Parts: sequence; C-alpha cells; structure tokens
Amino acid sequence: MDDGYIKGGDYMMGIPIQIIYLVLLIIFIVILFVGFRRPIYEVMVASFLFIVIISKSFGSLMEALLYPATSSLFYAIFGFMAVAVIFDGTKVVNGIINLMLSIVGRIRGGAGYVALLGSTFMASLSGTGPGNVAATGVFTIPMMKRSNYPSALAATTEMSASMLGNIIPPAGIILLTYGILDDIYPNTVSMSTWMIIAYGIGFWFFVQRWITLTVLCRLYKVKPVPREELPRFSDSIKKGWPALFLPLFIFIPLFLDAQFTDFIVQRLGEDGASAFSGSVLMFTPALAGAYAIAIGRKSLSSGKVKISSVVDILRNSLLQVVPIGVTIYMAYSISQIFISLDMEEAVREWFVSFDLSLITLVIILPLFFMVLGMVLPGSAQVAILGGAMIVVFDMLGGNSVLFAALLPAMTGALEGMTPPLALGLFVAMGIANSKFKDTAKLAIVWIVVHLLMTMILLYNLLPIFGLK
Repeated sequence: MDDGYIKGGDYMMGIPIQIIYLVLLIIFIVILFVGFRRPIYEVMVASFLFIVIISKSFGSLMEALLYPATSSLFYAIFGFMAVAVIFDGTKVVNGIINLMLSIVGRIRGGAGYVALLGSTFMASLSGTGPGNVAATGVFTIPMMKRSNYPSALAATTEMSASMLGNIIPPAGIILLTYGILDDIYPNTVSMSTWMIIAYGIGFWFFVQRWITLTVLCRLYKVKPVPREELPRFSDSIKKGWPALFLPLFIFIPLFLDAQFTDFIVQRLGEDGASAFSGSVLMFTPALAGAYAIAIGRKSLSSGKVKISSVVDILRNSLLQVVPIGVTIYMAYSISQIFISLDMEEAVREWFVSFDLSLITLVIILPLFFMVLGMVLPGSAQVAILGGAMIVVFDMLGGNSVLFAALLPAMTGALEGMTPPLALGLFVAMGIANSKFKDTAKLAIVWIVVHLLMTMILLYNLLPIFGLK
C-alpha cells in the first residue's frame, strides 16, 4: 500500500482496510464534534487531513482538495445558500407566510401548517435545518403555542418542517449526492431531471408530515389561530402576491431543462447538455435573488435598491454561508479520497458477501443511517458512504437513482432529529421552552413515520415524478 493505492486483497480481521479507515474517521469526527464541541467546518477540515494521513493518500491530496473548485455543483450550492439569506434580508418570505396564515390559520392546528409550509421552503434554500429552526422558529413556535399547541408539539413540528428542507431542492445535500452519483454512473440522469425527482420525493414526505400533524393536532385538541391574529386574505394577497412567484423562479428553469433534455442533447451533445444544465443551476439562484431584491426593496436599510444595501445583504450572506460552504467543500474532498481508495468496490464486495436481499437493505439502511446521524452530519455521511451504498443497492437489484435521491432523506433530514447530534431538536426546544423528555417522545413519533415513508419509497411502492 503506497500513495493511496490499495490492493483489492487488503483486509484486517476479515474486514476490508477501507472499512477500517471509515470507522477510524467516524470515531475521529465524533471525538472532535461531540467530545470537544468543535464547529463542524473545523471538524471536516481536520477529518480530511486525518483520512489522508492514515490512508497515506498523499498522492491524491491535491487532486481531492481541488476537485470541488472545478465542480459547478459546489458553486450552485453556495449560490442557493446565499439567496436564502437574501430572501431573509428582504423579508419577502414574510409575505408568503402571512398569505399561508390567512388561508390555513382558521383550521385546527393552522399555525403548525404555516410552519410546515414556510419552514420547508426556507430550509430547502438554506440547506441547514437547525439554522432554519432558529430563523423561522422564533416566529412559528410562539404562534403555535398561542394556538394551544403543547410546547413539545410546537418544537417538534418546527423541527420536522425545517429538517424536511434537506429533502427538497435546491438543498445543498441534494446537489452533493448528485455529484457522487454522477461520478459513479456518469450521465445516468441530468441535473435538472434529478431535481425534479427530488421534488417528487419531497412531495411524499410533505404529505407524510401533513398527515402526521393532522393526527397529532386532533390528539392534543389544538385550536385554530386566534381570529385577532389572522391577517385578512385580501390584505395578504395585496401585499404578498409578488412573493408567490419566487418558487417559480427556481422551479421553472429546472423543470424546462429536465423536460427538454433530449432536445438539448441532440443539439449540444452529452457534454454540452451537462454544461448547459450546470449553467441553468447556477443561473437560477441569481435570478431568484435579483427578483427578491426588486420586490423586497422597501425592507432594505435605504428603503430602495442601492448598491450599498445590496452589498450589506451579500456581506451578511457570506458570514452565514461560508461555514456551511467549507463543510460541504471538505465533504466533497473527503469523498474523493475514498474514491481513490476504491471504497465503493470494497464496501460493495463486503456487503454482497453477506448475501442480503433487497428488502433487507430497504429496512436496514435507513435504520443504519439514522444511528449514524446521531453522531455524524448528513453531508459527511453522504460524502463518506454515499457512493459505496449506491453501488451496493444497485448490485442487489435496486434503483441506484432512487436510492441516491433518497439519501438526503436518510441522512440530512434525520441528523437534526436524532440525539445527541440533534441540533434542530435542541434549538426548537430552546425556543419553545419545552422539556427534553416530552419533546424526545414526540420526536420519536416524527422519526418513526419518516423512516416508514423512506422504506416505502425505497422499495418503489409509490410513484415518483421524473423517475424511470
């Protein structure tokens, strides 16, 4: 073994050496992140150096480190995180939330449905569920408590809604997963088609959460939002209608690119079509951000669009997205080290040796990632294990694209819900002032139904738009 090259027969105690490296890396991350409470971006930088050293992959170091800088996906992730901050700075999402409140606030538990809709949308853009809990939870959780929501239910509803954002494009973990899938099976699916598939998966998880919330609201006898707190529909639509076009600025370019993939390939070829899809993905957040600034100019410090006001928003966005950007950048780099170590082949052969059935994998893998999410962030899980698990699932008769598209549901969506890493849960508890015991019990309900939906989708029992 030299310079990152590992022979296929390298085992330790009957376990592939790559698996040993993986276990050591996870232990290293847990020690730094949970034990020493270091920020995750620091942990990921240290983890990259750690895996390079223990695997002696010095020859792959620079290539792995520079790889994210050559990927359009990374810049797209960064762009969407920045545009989420722009949305927050211009207050344009408030218009959407008020409109939602005027429509669903009158039904039992209406405040929770507003949280489900609004927090899901914002979290999908920011790519950080716990951060979104902090940003939108200060509004939605007190609103739920005023509607007779128990503190624990208010906290877990916001937690579940915000973590759902990691399943819905353009969340960064979805783009990260696509990059890994495309490395293994190039040109299997276009970037825009991938996004449409992810929207289809997000739809089913949204339905699952809506049904879960309906049952819990009846069980806890939750009331509608007090009438005096409900905005008038006419006023909400008058003030907020421009904000309704924001989702369209994101969805329509991706949808059109996905629908006309064959036409674009005929005109530009496979490489040209891939480059075009990458351009669309990077153009979309810029378009949405420009529109948000235009319609939300009254919320800017100057009350109108000025260079100084826009610069202030962009400066704030950088302060918020850079730590997340560093985390994802290093996750990309770590994944490249494991690719150079033939991690996918090693894990595939190891899993196949157990002679597991597809249905067994459908049950085991979501549970496995749930446990891993207790100590390891979703992006790190995808970077380290994503490629290998995609290959294993494919070899045992599953749909590789479907599994890859569901990886964010098994990783990013659960990381903030399962203690001790459950930052989304703890942030929501702090805002709601709820007790850990009561909140944890309800969190288990949300986690169980989430896992059941994951298994149903993983076994391909429900139709998903865009998936062949």
